[in-house]
Amino acid sequence: MYVLIAPDCFTGTLTAGQAAAAMADGWLRAAPHDSVELVPLSDGGPGFVEVLAADLDGAVHALVVSDPLGRPTPATLLLVGDVAYIECAQAAGLHLLAAEERDPTRTTTFGVGELVGAALDLGARRIVVGLGGSGTNDAGAGLLAALGVGSRERLGAGGLALSGTTADDLAGLDEARARFRGVDLVIASDVDSPLLGLKGASAVFGPQKGASEEQAQALESALGHFASMVSRVRPPAKDLLTGAAIRPEREPGAGAAGGLGYALHLLGARRVSGIEAVLEAVGFERHVAQADLVVTGEGSLDWQSLHGKVVVGVADAAARGGVPVVAVPGRSELGRRDAMAAGLAGVYPVVERPEQLEDALANPSETLAARVARVAQTWSPAGS
Repeated sequence: MYVLIAPDCFTGTLTAGQAAAAMADGWLRAAPHDSVELVPLSDGGPGFVEVLAADLDGAVHALVVSDPLGRPTPATLLLVGDVAYIECAQAAGLHLLAAEERDPTRTTTFGVGELVGAALDLGARRIVVGLGGSGTNDAGAGLLAALGVGSRERLGAGGLALSGTTADDLAGLDEARARFRGVDLVIASDVDSPLLGLKGASAVFGPQKGASEEQAQALESALGHFASMVSRVRPPAKDLLTGAAIRPEREPGAGAAGGLGYALHLLGARRVSGIEAVLEAVGFERHVAQADLVVTGEGSLDWQSLHGKVVVGVADAAARGGVPVVAVPGRSELGRRDAMAAGLAGVYPVVERPEQLEDALANPSETLAARVARVAQTWSPAGS
């Protein structure tokens, strides 16, 4: 039996590569005569550059950029020919902040702008920015500042500071856009939310990054003011068919990574599904064609997983090849009907009862391997 193992990271415990290795170890314990192939994946969040660098023939460039609080932090970008891959979480990730530092009213995406600027300096003609896992909520204003729009003091001081933005603070926006003339700028994201509103960056994701209810409301107001100043400096273009204004704050993915998608839209970006971009880059169709079964997983399988996450992306891709998919997540909140509708032939969470959580966190690789070994006993003809 040929088994393709293609998980995302298990956030906070295992990288995608570590998760894939643990899954392979567990499978081969129970079915040692099976063949396994490891293809770690990402939806644009943490691990985006790592999984692509492992599969693509490119050069990894090491850099030092600003973290969400402006401190130096190491980061990398992957250059494959004239295509650059950037992971926003390396410069703006929530994991870069201690628990007491998580305050999206003051964290910035300035370091992501430094990465994008480095890609331009290296001659990239296509720049793919993976969005996910950020600890920021600044509408990408920090990124714009790093690319020459306004001052770092005003635009790079976090989302709340945007409440005082003036038109003068956006000087340089046209020049920044001009830097991307002839460059295909791509947002790779699992989130298609707008910047503002009940489904926007502040309301949905602000609390996940440490914002109180009051802070989330203040951020919504600040980002709304910022967007209105942008539209004053650069009035939105018109749809050629309907004549309606094309407002970047309403574009799909504008709310991704605390509004980083909005700033990229301002620079002329287009959005694609993060997992689809990764599947295409690694030639996932070719891998599936050889497989009898695909095993995938992520930290938490829940309602968000149904909207652009790795597990469902893998299930969709495997379905086109007629190959069954089983998921081994850290935990699952999906019912059987939802799992089947998502194209999963089975879901086998590592943590099935609350009392199992402590052991799973203490030794995540082993508990994942042990769970996959039990799955192999069910699915592999060679299972012991």
